[in-house]
Amino acid sequence: MNKTVLITGSTSGIGLAIAKKFAKKGYDIMFHGLETNGAEIAKKVGAKHNVKVAFSNANLLKSEAVEGLIADTITKFGELHVLVNNAGIQHVSPIEDFPNAKYENIVAINMNAVFYASKAAWNQMKQQKFGRIINISSVHGLRASEFKSAYVAAKHGVIGMTKVLALEGAPYNITCNAICPGYVKTPLVEGQIKDQAKAHNMTEEDVVEKVMLKKQAVKQFVPVKVIADMAILLAKESSTTITGTSFALDGGWSAQ
Repeated sequence: MNKTVLITGSTSGIGLAIAKKFAKKGYDIMFHGLETNGAEIAKKVGAKHNVKVAFSNANLLKSEAVEGLIADTITKFGELHVLVNNAGIQHVSPIEDFPNAKYENIVAINMNAVFYASKAAWNQMKQQKFGRIINISSVHGLRASEFKSAYVAAKHGVIGMTKVLALEGAPYNITCNAICPGYVKTPLVEGQIKDQAKAHNMTEEDVVEKVMLKKQAVKQFVPVKVIADMAILLAKESSTTITGTSFALDGGWSAQ
C-alpha cells in the first residue's frame, strides 16, 4: 500500500513541484489549493504516475476548515503519513502602513494553519507510529528583511513550532522539520519582479540582481527541484533522527 501525503498549496509553485516529486516516488496525494482547475491538476499528476489523488480547496484561514482537510484526507486514503505545510501568502509594506487585515491573514495562513493541521494529524500519526511533518518556512524564518513584518514573524514562528513538534513527536516516530528556501522563481515571485521593476523604475534584471538576490552568495534563484528533493529526504522512513531542524536552501544568505 502506498504512503499518503497531504501538501497544502500544492496546485502551483513550490507545492506543485513537491507533489509531482512525491507522485513520482509512488505516494498517494491529497492536493490542496485555490486554483479553479485544482482537481484537474491533481488528476493529471495522478494519471501520469499511477497514484491515487484527491483535491480540496479548504479555506486555511479557518481552523475548522483545516481540521476538515485533515479528516477528509484520512477518510479518503485511510492513513496520513506525511504532512507538508506549504501554503503561504505575502504582503510587503512599511510597518506604519501595514493593513491589520493583511497581517492577520498572513499569520493565519503561514503559521496558524501549520498548527491546526499538525494538531489534527497528530493522533493518526501516533496510532501509525509513523509521521513526517515538513514545514515550508523561508530564509525569512531565519533572517529579517524590511517591510515584511507579518511574513517574517510568521515564518520565525513556524520554526519555533517545528522544534516543539519534533520534541513531542520523538517518542512516536513523528519527525518535524522546516525547509527554509531563499527566493524561488515561482509565478508569485515573477509577479513581484514586474511590480518592483515598475515601482522602482528599474529593469527586471536589476530587480533580480540588486533587490531579490542581493543577500544570496549564490546569485541564482533556488530551483524548486532542490526543495522537492529535500522534502523527499525528510519523508523517508530512514530519516527518524532528522528532526527539529531547519534546512536553509538559500544560496548562502543565512551564512552571512
